[in-house]
Order: sequence, then structure tokens, then C-alpha cells
Amino acid sequence: MTTSASVPTEPEAAISGGDTVTDRLVEANKGYAAAFSDPGMDARPVLEVAIVACMDARLDLHDALGLELGDCHTIRNAGGVVTDDVIRSLTISQRALGTRSVVLIHHTGCGLESLTEEFRHELEMEVGQRPAWAVEAFRDVDQDVRQSMARVRTSPFLLHTDDVRGFVFDVKTGLLREIDPT
Repeated sequence: MTTSASVPTEPEAAISGGDTVTDRLVEANKGYAAAFSDPGMDARPVLEVAIVACMDARLDLHDALGLELGDCHTIRNAGGVVTDDVIRSLTISQRALGTRSVVLIHHTGCGLESLTEEFRHELEMEVGQRPAWAVEAFRDVDQDVRQSMARVRTSPFLLHTDDVRGFVFDVKTGLLREIDPT
């Protein structure tokens, strides 16, 4: 597995010859595209599952879950929170693209555990406008997974709410721990 762990951690060191990180990513894409061949898939996930997870860079969902390209839809945001936009994505995933199962993955050591809704107030003071979105900070990761499961299960827009399961990924061990929804 290739990671960026071998890449210099200082922002200036990660940028060589005046290139930006984005330039480096675009350059890497050229190598990827040179060896790319169309796998002949459509947008329907083979395993009929949608995964909602935190955007944390320590979570490599495909490796952690043994997934291949085309197996699932992956929806990520800060905290893996089930927001209106996540419900929107899940609704499209189910109604237009055939998914039937939802897996929710939060993790230990999440940055949202150290934030509060005060973050919104600080932003308002800094930029002069209050964000329309909630921070969705939490102190108890297990309870937050339960809340996310409840949001999915009670959404009137989703067709399939019988196979919704939630987990906490341990960033130190790589193991998933299933959360009882009650």
C-alpha cells in the first residue's frame, strides 16, 4: 500500500519546484490515466451498499473493508454525520442506483469531539455571517453513531432502512466495533 507517509510533512517540503499540492496530484493522475482502462462498470454499486464515513485521512475504507472499485457508494464528511445532504445522497443512491444497505462509520479520536457549536459563533465573528450549517460536534462517539442510525432509519425519503448498521473504527487498531442502535 502506498501512503503519503513518506512524503515530507512540512507544507513547503511537500511542494517541489514551486508546484502546489494540487499540481502534484494532477501530475500523479497522468500516470494513473496512462495505465487506466475502462472497467466497463456503471454507477450502480456491485454490493448494493452505501457507506457514510468521516473524512478523516486515517480511514482507508476500501482497504479496511476489503472493498474493490465499484463495490459501494462512499459518502464522506466531517464526522460522518448524517446531514440533509447525506440523506440526499443516500436517497439518490437507493432510489436511482439500487443500494439497499447503509453502513455508518465514525471513528476514535475524531476532531468533532474537540469542537463545539461555539465554532459557528467564532466564524460569524470573523467573517460577519453565521454559517447555515451545524457543526454537529459530539462528546460520545457511540451515541453519535446511534443518532446517525436513527436519522437514516426515520428518513421518509429512503426506501431501505431495515439494513442500517453503525460502527466505530479504532484508528489505533484498525478494527470496527459495532454499535447497538438502542
